[in-house]
Amino acid sequence: MKPARITQVAAAPGHWREMPRGEYYREALEEQLRPWLAKLYGFHLLKIGNLSAEINTESCAISHQVNVSLNGEPMQVRADPLHLPFAEKSVDACLLAHTLAWSEDPHRMLREADRVLIDDGWLIITGFNPLSLMGIRKLIPFVRKRVPYNSRMFSAGRQLDWLGLLNFEVLHLGRFQVLPWSRQGGTLLSTHLPALGCLQIIVARKRTVPLTLNPLRHKKAKTRMRQAVGATRSAERKSN
Repeated sequence: MKPARITQVAAAPGHWREMPRGEYYREALEEQLRPWLAKLYGFHLLKIGNLSAEINTESCAISHQVNVSLNGEPMQVRADPLHLPFAEKSVDACLLAHTLAWSEDPHRMLREADRVLIDDGWLIITGFNPLSLMGIRKLIPFVRKRVPYNSRMFSAGRQLDWLGLLNFEVLHLGRFQVLPWSRQGGTLLSTHLPALGCLQIIVARKRTVPLTLNPLRHKKAKTRMRQAVGATRSAERKSN
């Protein structure tokens, strides 16, 4: 697997309005997140990063919502997202709204989220889709240095691999906003060609039981069971 950690990364924007059409993206994300936020329950919701803090989460039933970031506003806890100052299994849900896109070590950030999440806790990740019009513009040399094209655009498949290694069960993968310059994002195109959407959302839950059983261990266990049953039957025949 290609390593995701890099030594230098562009500075993340402090607000959605700092990127072209950023408010469009935020509104589109809020619309897509609303039905999933309504399903969250528990006591604590972490909104990691400045962009996550600006996402409207009023539809979420979790009342205690904490904004975590190194700097900027709105912020409630000043901390490095790669070193969250929270105990293990103390948080019910984490929101990473385009936080991985400007992270130097997304693996570490996901491991931190996994560490603080309770069993069956919720993890919501949003980001830019590299297989979209935004991904194509990122290939242009004089454009890739501008916000938001200076972000790291990870494919959905790559992120699903990361979540699989951490034993997360993905409940939803969605792409939308095919036309980045449109407030509606091209409703017709988003309906018929969602894979080309500029924005993507992943909703997952932390599981404690492995999602896939090891076939080798399963086979060995069945062999031992058969041997034990055979030995028991042989002993019964001899006693009779």
